[in-house]
Amino acid sequence: MDLHGVTSVLRPRARDELAGLDGHDGLLAGGTSLMSDPNPSLRRLVDLTALDWPDLVIDDDGLEIGATCTIERLITAAYPAHWRAAPLFEQSAHTLLASYKIWHTATVGGNICLGLPAGAMISMCSALDAELLVWHADGSDSVHSTAEIVTGNAQTSLATGDVLRSIRFPAAALVQRTALRKASYAHLGRSGAVVIARRTPTGVVVSVTAATRRPYVLEVASTDPAVIARQVLAAIPADGFHTDAHGTAPWRVSVTEYLVGDAVAEVTS
Repeated sequence: MDLHGVTSVLRPRARDELAGLDGHDGLLAGGTSLMSDPNPSLRRLVDLTALDWPDLVIDDDGLEIGATCTIERLITAAYPAHWRAAPLFEQSAHTLLASYKIWHTATVGGNICLGLPAGAMISMCSALDAELLVWHADGSDSVHSTAEIVTGNAQTSLATGDVLRSIRFPAAALVQRTALRKASYAHLGRSGAVVIARRTPTGVVVSVTAATRRPYVLEVASTDPAVIARQVLAAIPADGFHTDAHGTAPWRVSVTEYLVGDAVAEVTS
């Protein structure tokens, strides 16, 4: 879509060039969402790809993903063989209502910053204890969990001038076994519920997204699928589930309980 109000494009080469961002600036990475809506208030695009952040940094502490890394790059890279959670990257990408052509352009950071309940990268990050590094307009930094950034349906805690710089997955989460389950009204439709289970030394971590307005993550000191499913549902408030064209709240409650049990059964078997 043409953005008729945009009169200039900034291609910053250093962080200090991001000073002064305001509500009329559109942060551009892949642009798959930015270019799909009219956005009449925008006057300038800020092309974050010009900052040339590394897509992926693999080290002993885990994996750091630059916010401008494309989904395609994430899912096609080679990872250490002992990272049992690495297949989750592609599994999460397949929960997107998008083709491989979108993967080529859409970015990990952009998907998170949209804050949509069915955001595939939000699901992935929630399940793997991701630490999100945010650059603030005053020059300071802060690190947050995914649930601290994504606070509601298309709502985030990011303020004007904030820029998501990177996402880090700790090695401890990457070496653990994971299982993803998805439900939708249509086989290729938008996700109505996404559940990811991760086996830990003391129990299971469960992430619930798409069914809920924001991510919910619960660590349970049990390996019983039925027990964990009950505890997960008990931890999500009744108004946490939402109704839209892709699912009613009661349906989402029911399928979430089933998906939790099924995902937990896989990682604990």
